[in-house]
This record gives sequence, structure tokens and C-alpha cells, in this order.
Amino acid sequence: MPKCYCHKGRAHFDPKSHPPGPWEPSPDHYPRLKSDGGHLDPWNVRLSHVLCNREDYGWRMRIRRMLEKEMSLEEIAERLNDKSVRTPHGSGKWSATTVRKAFVS
Repeated sequence: MPKCYCHKGRAHFDPKSHPPGPWEPSPDHYPRLKSDGGHLDPWNVRLSHVLCNREDYGWRMRIRRMLEKEMSLEEIAERLNDKSVRTPHGSGKWSATTVRKAFVS
């Protein structure tokens, strides 16, 4: 995940509960996404927060759909800015670089 939103930092995790809270641990398929056939194997997992995983997944899938339509990174950035989609790094505006970082990190 490109950015951690937890106010206590990337290393803090709340105890598990039901339903899961935003700062509970959540396995993240990385570097190979589940949608690309990745499995939660020791070499393809990193621990992150439930909320951070949801945010990251949302950006990746949205960007993936646009890439599948053969849009350039610049076109994707422009579309995300037009729709006022929050950036993962808090930079305010999407650019080709932030689109790439959000998709591949």
C-alpha cells in the first residue's frame, strides 16, 4: 500500500474484533495481487490495515479499468482529478507519476 492512514503509524495494529475495525491487521497480496492470481504465500504477503488495504484496492482497480481502456497515465490522472478522487500520498492532485505509484506499489 502506498500510504498508511493510521494515526499511530504503520506498525500499530488493533486487536481483532467482529466486525473488523479499520486499524486491524489485514493480509495484503503483494507484490502479486489476488486479482492477478497471487496467493497469500510467505513470499507474496505483507501486513497492512483493513482501511489502508481497502483504499489501495480501490485505486488499483479503478486505474486498472482505465488502463484496460488503453488510457495513458496522463489521461488517467486528468480523469481522477476531474472526479476529485483523493490521492494516496496526499499531494492534492493526480499526475502520471502518482497514478503509476498507486498502481504498482
